Amino acid sequence: MQTERVVVVGAGLMGQGIAQCAAQAGYAVKLWGMNEGELERALQNTASSAARLHAKGKIKDDAQAVLARIEPVVDLEGCGDADIYIETVVEDLEVKHRIFRTLQRLAPPTAILASNTSTIPIGKIAAATNCPERCLGMHFTSPVPMMPVAEVIRTSATTDAAFGRAVAFVRSLGKEVIHVQKDVPGFVFNRINLPSNVEAIRLVETGAASVEDVDKAMRLGFGRPMGPLETADMVGLDTGFNALTALYAETGEEKFRPPELLRRKVQAGQLGRKTACGWYLYDAAGARIGVASLPD
Repeated sequence: MQTERVVVVGAGLMGQGIAQCAAQAGYAVKLWGMNEGELERALQNTASSAARLHAKGKIKDDAQAVLARIEPVVDLEGCGDADIYIETVVEDLEVKHRIFRTLQRLAPPTAILASNTSTIPIGKIAAATNCPERCLGMHFTSPVPMMPVAEVIRTSATTDAAFGRAVAFVRSLGKEVIHVQKDVPGFVFNRINLPSNVEAIRLVETGAASVEDVDKAMRLGFGRPMGPLETADMVGLDTGFNALTALYAETGEEKFRPPELLRRKVQAGQLGRKTACGWYLYDAAGARIGVASLPD
C-alpha cells in the first residue's frame, strides 16, 4: 500500500521536524498543534530550517514549497484521511492513550498508528486500541531534519506488513533504519544514550568536571557533533527528565534514575534554549553566551 498522506500529532521540536522531513519527501502532511501560537512557531522554525537546507543544496525544494505541503490543524477530527499517523506528544502514557484512542476512531482501517516515544514500550501505548497489529514505534532523533537515522519498533502484535510499511516510509525520508525487533523500554538509542547523559550530569553534580569540559570530552574524544549537555539544551531539559523518569519507572534500573541536579534545573525552569537558560545561557536569537549557574 502506498503512503501519500501523513498526520503528525504534536507540533513541538520533534513533531515539526518529522512534518518537515515528510513534506520535503513529497508527502501531504497535516500537523496538529494545541493552539495557533504553537503551530505558527512550528511553521516559522520549519521555514528557517528548510531554507538553510535548500541553500546548502541538501534538499531540492525551497522553503515555500515545503511549507505548502504542511497543513496546520488544531482539530484532530479533520485528520481522518491519512495513511500514517505519528504521535509526538509528551512522554506520558495517559496522554498517549487519549491520542491513540482518538486516532483509532478517526483513522482509516488500513492506516498505521505510530508513536515517536523515546522510552515507553509500544505495547503499553497500543493497549489503548483494538488494533495493536498496526501500532508500532517510529522514533526519530533531534534535530530530525539533520539526523540520518530513526528507529522502527515492533511489538509481538505488529504485523510484518505494518512494520514493512513503516520501514519503507522512514527510508523514503532519506534516513537509515534501526530495526528494533523487541519492544524493550528505551529501545536501542536511549538504552545506550541515556545512561551516558546521566553520568555526564553526575560528573557536573559532584564537581568532577565542568559543563564545558564534559561536552568537550564527548565532542573531541568520541567525535560527537554536540556534547550531551549541549544536546540536552537543544532538546529541552524537561524532555530529557521526562524520558528518564519514564524509563526508570519502566525498568527500575539505577542507571536511568534522573539526577537530582537535573530535577532542580527543571523545577527552576532552566529548560534549555527555549527558556534562554539550561546548562548554558542564550540570547534572544538562541546564540550561546555563557554557562548557566547551578541551582541551589
